[in-house]
Amino acid sequence: MILRNQLIASLVLSCALLPSVQAAEFATKPEAEAMVHKALKFLKANGKEKTYSEIDRKDGPFVDRDLYLTVYGMDGVVRAHGANPKMIGKNLMEIKDVDGKAFVKERVELAKKKQPFWQDYKFTNPVSKQIEPKAMYCVPEDDMVVCGGVYLK
Repeated sequence: MILRNQLIASLVLSCALLPSVQAAEFATKPEAEAMVHKALKFLKANGKEKTYSEIDRKDGPFVDRDLYLTVYGMDGVVRAHGANPKMIGKNLMEIKDVDGKAFVKERVELAKKKQPFWQDYKFTNPVSKQIEPKAMYCVPEDDMVVCGGVYLK
């Protein structure tokens, strides 16, 4: 009977911990905000080129699970991309998500207000390879906008 009760207690405890274990698989909004601010601090200390190269590294300090950073110029050109280096140097101003939302154009317009913001759209998750709803936290800085997003589950 004692062994059975210990087994039940272990199972209950395991189930109680399950949501926090599952949540650790995916980045959170506070983690996205913290990573963007970490990159801005790095930018101020090291300059644009070094920051861009660090953001571009998939094994670098600005990639964590499904969270990565992207930097756009105010012209819509990708300056750095933590998940897809093929995007670097491309003007994505006219790109649209599956719902027809011109999210880069909207992002640049929001960035012109010089205030941090959250933006929702749909994008391919580099981990699941599926198109998923995404929330992107962006902070305008000089002639660029630094963004990090989370996939909404």
